[in-house]
Amino acid sequence: MYAIVEIAGQQFKVSKDQKVYVHRLASEEGSKVSFDKVLLLDDNGTVTLGAPAVEGASVEAKVLQHLKGDKVIVFKKKRRKGYKKKNGHRQSFTQILIEGILASGAPKKAAAPKAEKLVSDAPKAKASKKGDDLTLIEGIGPKAAEALVAGGVDTFAKLAGTSAEAVKSILDASTSKVQHLDPTTWAQQAQLAADGKMDELKKLQDELNGGRAV
Repeated sequence: MYAIVEIAGQQFKVSKDQKVYVHRLASEEGSKVSFDKVLLLDDNGTVTLGAPAVEGASVEAKVLQHLKGDKVIVFKKKRRKGYKKKNGHRQSFTQILIEGILASGAPKKAAAPKAEKLVSDAPKAKASKKGDDLTLIEGIGPKAAEALVAGGVDTFAKLAGTSAEAVKSILDASTSKVQHLDPTTWAQQAQLAADGKMDELKKLQDELNGGRAV
C-alpha cells in the first residue's frame, strides 16, 4: 500500500516504514504528525483518487530529526551594471518516518468530526477549517504567511503555541525572501487574535514597528 501525500507544500509517494526528508516542520523531534492531504491511495491495486484529497485518509508519521542540507552558492550578476552578489544557503529539512497510512473510513478518522465539533464549540476557538488570515499579524506579509502555512502553522492558535525560534526556522527554510523577518512578537499577537481580543491586538500593534517592539 502506498499513498501520494502533500507535506509542507511538496508531494511525496510514501509507504509504511519509509523515511522521507521534507521541508522543515514546526513539530519537535520524536513527536507524532499526521498529514491529511492524501491525493492518491493504492491499496493492493485498488486506486482511489482524491478530489483533490481522499476524504478521511491520512498519513501518520514520526519526526526523527531536524537538519540542514548541503551548502549551495547563489550567485547573481547583471551584465554591464557592475553588479555581483554571492550568497551561501543551506536548506532546512525534517526527516520523518512513515508509520502508517489510514484509508478513508479508518477508526481514527471516524472520530474526527466529533473532535472538530468540540473544538468549534469552545469559546476561544476562532480558527476556521481553512485556517486564519495570518497577515492580520503585524510583520507577516503574504509570502511569510505562505511559508508558515507550508510549515504547518495555519491558524492563530498554532502560531501562538509556536516558539519564535521554531517560526524563524520555518522562515529560514522558505525559498521566499522572508529570512530577515523578526517573529518575536508574533505569538503574542496571535494569542490575542485567537482569543478574539482584536481591540487589544490593535493597541499592541500601534506600539510596534514592523512587528518589532519599539
